[in-house]
Amino acid sequence: MLTESQSRVRFRRFAWFVLLYNLPVILWGAVVRATGSGAGCNDHWPLCDGSVLPSLADTHRVIEFTHRISSGLVLVLSSLLLWGALKAFPKGHVVRLGAALSLGFTVSEALVGAGLVLFKLVAHDQSVYRAIAISVHLTNTFLLLASLTLTAWWASGGERVQARGQGAVGGLLAAALLGAIVVGITGAITALGDTLFPARSFAEIGAPVGSAAHFLQHLRVYHPYAAVSVGTAAVAIAWLVAALRPSDAVKSLAFGVTMLFAIQVGVGFMNLFMRAPVPMQLAHLLIADGLWIALVLLSAAACAVNAPRAVMFGRRAGAETLEGTH
Repeated sequence: MLTESQSRVRFRRFAWFVLLYNLPVILWGAVVRATGSGAGCNDHWPLCDGSVLPSLADTHRVIEFTHRISSGLVLVLSSLLLWGALKAFPKGHVVRLGAALSLGFTVSEALVGAGLVLFKLVAHDQSVYRAIAISVHLTNTFLLLASLTLTAWWASGGERVQARGQGAVGGLLAAALLGAIVVGITGAITALGDTLFPARSFAEIGAPVGSAAHFLQHLRVYHPYAAVSVGTAAVAIAWLVAALRPSDAVKSLAFGVTMLFAIQVGVGFMNLFMRAPVPMQLAHLLIADGLWIALVLLSAAACAVNAPRAVMFGRRAGAETLEGTH
């Protein structure tokens, strides 16, 4: 029989494993889109081409079926995560909340994926509905990663997040997180445009072929500008928050956000100049996911119940912290 401490150690390791496992699953989903394999199982879901074990003679079917199997395992792992949280942590513990949210967003992730298949918003579909659907998909994926990240963080001893009384810090972090989601959406739409309308030259990416160009070709022009501007703002916010919440964890995470953003800019421009080959798209997506996770951890550490607050002298009598007394 495991002690309570041993159970929590095992849960903590499992929680980080589930988070890390989701990253290659997300990348393989991008492979499905980039190779036009979304219709590999035709419009059948959850069966593949009407079978539990379909013929795997077709490459597109292999890619899509592999993604379904790996995604199905995410559902199993998320269910085990919640079961483990209920066993290892008492009623009302924040880890239980994180695990429950993780399972919820895993289910909604599967439903969004099913909708893409059933409504045939895959393969060579160029409709605005597909652009909307992948935007919803990206947002749900980010929320799933956030839930898994917080579950692992809290299971590792991270304090509960306190939303009230955070002053400017809360607003700044909310803006950074929302901006990251918006940039992620523009990136997903850009990747779709690169798949459906491969650029013949770098110049064509920056200047779509006139009014006859598809809306996806026009939209992909704006992603680099959005990514650089929002990313720069997020880095500035990270360091400002590190000054206002001067813990070692917040400072380390601010440094991590800065490094990941710098790498992402470099990979992003390489992706542009190479006209978005699939390996570069996957590297770009992986770093984006890592940057999102770092921002979530930064927010959790900065807004923790017992997070230290910077002291400013001379604000007014009786006021010791930058945000004032609460």
